[in-house]
Amino acid sequence: MTDLPHSAPAERNKQPILDVLRKVLPARGRALEIASGTGQHVVWFATGMPQWTWQPSDAQATQAQADSLATIGARVVQSGLGNVMPALLLDVMAPQWFDQGIEFDLIFCANMLHIAPWATCAALMQGSVHHLAPGGVLITYGPYLEDDVVTSEGNVAFDQSLRERNPAWGIRRREDVQQQAERAGLRLLQRHAMPANNLLLVWSRATV
Repeated sequence: MTDLPHSAPAERNKQPILDVLRKVLPARGRALEIASGTGQHVVWFATGMPQWTWQPSDAQATQAQADSLATIGARVVQSGLGNVMPALLLDVMAPQWFDQGIEFDLIFCANMLHIAPWATCAALMQGSVHHLAPGGVLITYGPYLEDDVVTSEGNVAFDQSLRERNPAWGIRRREDVQQQAERAGLRLLQRHAMPANNLLLVWSRATV
């Protein structure tokens, strides 16, 4: 097999995430992954949940991200999976992601919010509301700060390193993310503590 770009964190967390996905999602559905990166997650999830159809995507703000679309495609080809669609170019900041009526039972986004400008959080929430099918959920995964939870030393150091690399980056407060979600019409349905001081958050449309 041809060597492809590889994310060690994605390799470590893919099974714990899949374990939660299997618990919170129905047996079949249609999923959109935002910021698919190396494609390790989508291939692993599609293997473990074969009755789901998976749509990977990534932005093209840099050459590295442009290359990620080719990487995802190559990884899917190597896997031989038939339930993964060709990777799409998708910028969450775009005013419209897809045509009206295109909906997903799951929108999944891992490890994006802390390495992107804060405005992407509101854009993620607003875009997800437009494209979630009835009963569908948005799932976000990554490190978060929380008001009533002591931040681990590792996350404190990670947050500092992110801000040194780019002042627009940084670990987000879960409460701030929740506020953006509520403004867009989403509510926090479930909070799952994950290995390495990460959280998996399940969001659904708010009911009146």
